[in-house]
Amino acid sequence: MNEKTIKKAIISVFNKNGTQEIIRLLDKNKVEIYSTGGTYQYIINLGIKCTKIEDLTGFPEILSGRVKTLHPKVFGGVLARSENEQDTTELAHYQIPTFDLVMIDLYPFADAVATNASEEEIIEKIDIGGVAMLRAAAKNFNDVVVISSKNQYQMLEEILQKNTSTLSQRRNFALATFELTANYDKKIFEYFAEISNKTLRYGENPHQKASFSGNLEGIFTQLSGKELSYNNLLDVDAAIDLMADFDVKIPTVAILKHNNACGCATAPTLHQAYKLAFAADTISAFGGVLIANQKIDLETAQAMDSLFFEILIAPNFDENALILLQNKKNRIILHQKENQQNIQPKTTFRTLLNGVISQEKDIKNETEKDLSFVTNKKPSQEQIKALLLANKLVKHSKSNAIILANSSQMLASGVGQTSRIDALKHAIEKALAFGMDLKGAVMASDAFFPFPDCVEIAHNAGIVAVIQPGGSIKDKDSIAFCDNNEISMVFTGFRHFKH
Repeated sequence: MNEKTIKKAIISVFNKNGTQEIIRLLDKNKVEIYSTGGTYQYIINLGIKCTKIEDLTGFPEILSGRVKTLHPKVFGGVLARSENEQDTTELAHYQIPTFDLVMIDLYPFADAVATNASEEEIIEKIDIGGVAMLRAAAKNFNDVVVISSKNQYQMLEEILQKNTSTLSQRRNFALATFELTANYDKKIFEYFAEISNKTLRYGENPHQKASFSGNLEGIFTQLSGKELSYNNLLDVDAAIDLMADFDVKIPTVAILKHNNACGCATAPTLHQAYKLAFAADTISAFGGVLIANQKIDLETAQAMDSLFFEILIAPNFDENALILLQNKKNRIILHQKENQQNIQPKTTFRTLLNGVISQEKDIKNETEKDLSFVTNKKPSQEQIKALLLANKLVKHSKSNAIILANSSQMLASGVGQTSRIDALKHAIEKALAFGMDLKGAVMASDAFFPFPDCVEIAHNAGIVAVIQPGGSIKDKDSIAFCDNNEISMVFTGFRHFKH
């Protein structure tokens, strides 16, 4: 049971309601009580003996009460381990008493925020010593009873009837304390995040309010154009994430619309890469977001300038290219800083229901070493290059997603469909609509094929190689179709759902 008797207690509460019976029980059990400020005076007015914390520490309360308990003679007595010989020796040397009970309620920060108090009043309601004391007592639950809420007063009264607590009781009090301090800090964070927010023009739609809290300057410098909107930020985030998977030594351009790539290509020059990317979907590119992984030269800028686009992101710009692109005053030009992929957060968050979910960011970028060759026919090196390009793009496309590509160019996409067959059919239709030749092309899927139907449809369209995660109980059916029709298929072992 590891029972403990309370001999010395620290009490410091903002709200005194409900504490009188506890204080009288402590006095009845001859517990030495230590306190501060208003709580000390409250206890004295009850006719009960109490010692000021400042008499223990030999140091007065300072800074208008901001510093009261932050002293080794207080925290040493709370954190000391009764079974640790060195702790016992040091306590004796420095004449520090041990405490068996810490009872504190925190300044009502949330109440101050809710009543629209001034910022100065709200800041003063951020408890420092109280939070530190509660955490210290909770950490030392083997020896200390920690009471952090009036909801625990009745249980404490029951314990004081015999003045004996069990390890289980002390552990449960500690658990409740860490939950309370975590929520207290969360409310403080939310307050500062809200007042630090940048108000955006509007949200996804004009009737929705929106704001941004973060450090955009750490990722890019805005060189021209109107203020970034909520939707702009979503597209910029998607564009930067996508381009982070491409080799900066190989000129690459991507065009995104609603967070999905509608065009992407690599080429010997940036100008060629842009022309190939634009050719994949000349309609969706209108009003889109362009991103390049190399300096924008004048030739590339001239080609881009004929297109109406919202945003252009690049690591640098030739002077003449920038002057040309800035002629349209609303066009947003972003100079992307180096090593941005190291600045981007490693965890993603979403709000849903009445809470938040988080996950590690999908940073897996497959290489040839990740590929498992599962069909009799192996892809050529040119086809492997195409498969890896398609796989990068499908990873950054909304599920269900299919990407059709050759070794340097995305040919078409089918994204955000409720079935993989629909995604493939949509991709084929788009490819044909924009004059893309699918004979000899490859296909990437963000998840496995539960049936061989997609492979069959792709084969009929001219697809010669497929990349997918694998993992279906019917993988063998898709493999068999490929073997019977001279198609290459590789598995990566990594699914890339993006909801």
